[in-house]
Amino acid sequence: MGGLSSRHLLEIEALNSRDIDTIITTAQSFKEVNERVIKKLPTLRGRTVVNLFLEPSTRTRTSFELAAKRLSADAINMSGSALATVKGESLVDTAKTLDAMDCDLVVLRHAYAGSPHILARTMRARVINAGDGKHQHPTQTLLDLFTMRQHFGRIEGLNVGIVGDVAHSRVAGSLLPALAIMGASATVIAPPTLLPARPDVLGAHVCTDLDSILPELDVVYMLRVQQERLGRSPFPSLREYAQLFGINSQRLATLKDEAIIMHPGPVNRGVELSSAAVDTAKNLLLYQVSAGVAVRMALMYLLLGGEEDGFAA
Repeated sequence: MGGLSSRHLLEIEALNSRDIDTIITTAQSFKEVNERVIKKLPTLRGRTVVNLFLEPSTRTRTSFELAAKRLSADAINMSGSALATVKGESLVDTAKTLDAMDCDLVVLRHAYAGSPHILARTMRARVINAGDGKHQHPTQTLLDLFTMRQHFGRIEGLNVGIVGDVAHSRVAGSLLPALAIMGASATVIAPPTLLPARPDVLGAHVCTDLDSILPELDVVYMLRVQQERLGRSPFPSLREYAQLFGINSQRLATLKDEAIIMHPGPVNRGVELSSAAVDTAKNLLLYQVSAGVAVRMALMYLLLGGEEDGFAA
């Protein structure tokens, strides 16, 4: 429905290259809307979007909320502390309760992989995965692909390096298959302790020496060191990690002239990126944030059939 091959967005593999092209093209139109003084459209007036965030989030939740409101949908935010799940209610029971309220779309952030599939099996509403444990974060990947396309005019053929905590990253979990779908070349760059046990199944090249590959990359995608997910640290210190795998002034000088730096945010300043790397014009982090609202607007529009009425201004 809505021009996509799937009625939900649970994981990036549910999309094909045509779907991704459709989302990016639609998001471009919404990005232009977001640059107007009056940013609101009546496109999804009367629709109800529930942001069900059972894991802490600020950026993603706010981005989805803005996207829904700019399309004139009724946006309801529900956090873990406010839900009956705190009192022992299962996710299935929560889904059935929301289904009885006739909501149209549920955006789920959850600490456990696969949880969006539970909602999709239980509810009539469309479901978007806003991050499930260490599994995937497909809307982050779509805004990343949008950013690459806007900067380079293409995704196919790009040489993308994904640097850092690959083993614990849901961002990498969705970005790697998406790059393969779109014809880009991916390399994961990390110490062995931050790679999964079988890096060969990622569909990417593997490198443990950032400096050896940095001058070849079109996109340097820095993953956040997720200290909250690591348990016992898999490297001696953050300082050593920054020295070996962080982008600093010296490494900036080795990048291609047209190369860009990306990061899903928030940045551990001085760890993944030095202050110079955060502030350089090559760093598109804030562009990614802006793109996120447009991409999420596009997804809501496409999944809820907004194209039937067009972009009513």
